Amino acid sequence: MKALILSCGTGGGHNDAGRGIAEGLTERGHEAVFLNQYLGLAGKQVDQLICSIYMNTITRHPHAFPVVYGIGRGVSSALHPLHIQSPIYFANSRKLADILGSLIYREQFDVVLMPHLYPAETMTALKRRGFPLPPTIAVATDHTSIPFWEETDCDWYVTADEGTSRDFVRRGVPEEKLLPFGIPAPLGFCPPENREALRAELGFSPDKRYILLMSGSMGAGDIEGFIRSLRAQMDEKTCLLAVCGKNEQLRERLTLLYHNDKQVTVFGYMTETARYMQACDLLFTKPGGLSTTEAALCRIPTVLLPGISQCEEANRQFFLRNRIACQGKDDAQRISRGLKLLEPVPAAAMRRRQQEVFPDNPARAIAAFAERTVMENDGAVNAHDFL
Repeated sequence: MKALILSCGTGGGHNDAGRGIAEGLTERGHEAVFLNQYLGLAGKQVDQLICSIYMNTITRHPHAFPVVYGIGRGVSSALHPLHIQSPIYFANSRKLADILGSLIYREQFDVVLMPHLYPAETMTALKRRGFPLPPTIAVATDHTSIPFWEETDCDWYVTADEGTSRDFVRRGVPEEKLLPFGIPAPLGFCPPENREALRAELGFSPDKRYILLMSGSMGAGDIEGFIRSLRAQMDEKTCLLAVCGKNEQLRERLTLLYHNDKQVTVFGYMTETARYMQACDLLFTKPGGLSTTEAALCRIPTVLLPGISQCEEANRQFFLRNRIACQGKDDAQRISRGLKLLEPVPAAAMRRRQQEVFPDNPARAIAAFAERTVMENDGAVNAHDFL
């Protein structure tokens, strides 16, 4: 089987989901072609422009993002009952449709999986033109239906959980197309086989506790203020690893502030996130769909920081409801609850809940379903066999 996976760099989570799907397919012996810069099909400048706009909004104007998201959800709700396509659809259905159609025809892909809205819009345009398509599987990366999913027409939609499926139905996606498998992540996000050996490999001191602070792939939020408050409460046996993502300005500021502090280490974009999640004792992170899922798969006690959009609020509610993360009303309470999670008993309790809710990486279920979809008459599969 030859699978095409299409993603986009507007946030690191979509690409992590795509990598997870690709690894799940490869693990089953299939060929997976992963295009993580889907918009680059229309030209490198297009991809860079869209991704830079997204990053600048998140890092420089974070308060604007919820407003834009809310407007998008309102426009989506208004247009869908009228059968009017959004500007997002038209932006992804013109030049990109011809290019993507040619790619699919030339390479003879058996299935297309999309952990991002944009390629799903393009595939919908191709279907409406009557272009012969292989089975198409959209993959949601949050615990809610983001704006404009409902105007797409894929064969299947993988959702984060049953509650997310109900949200998709409310937004207009047919219930029979929904597969609540969960959010896929790279397969390296899993419980550590030998945590002590891993800590030694990473240079951790055996008598110290390590806190991992992640601000998303774009380094959003008041991380400086949070670190200042957290540092004031850390004892001499506690170390902090602060990850700034692609926010180079944040990394430079924090490096300057803490270059003489042996208990604080500053990272830019981290390529070994899974290993550090497995090795550390506590995680502070915003409630991104992928970062929270990856944390639970690695079994690390987690405290949620403020999110930047309504979809992250939906993620927060899922994790709090299932007791696989906690939060606080302000930084002081978040830090206090986090430090309590460094204690063995509450840490073990949260890890048990993570195991119960996330027994395996959803990427494997998605790969198995894609395989059987192709085998059984171009998508004529009973989805309930997998649920």
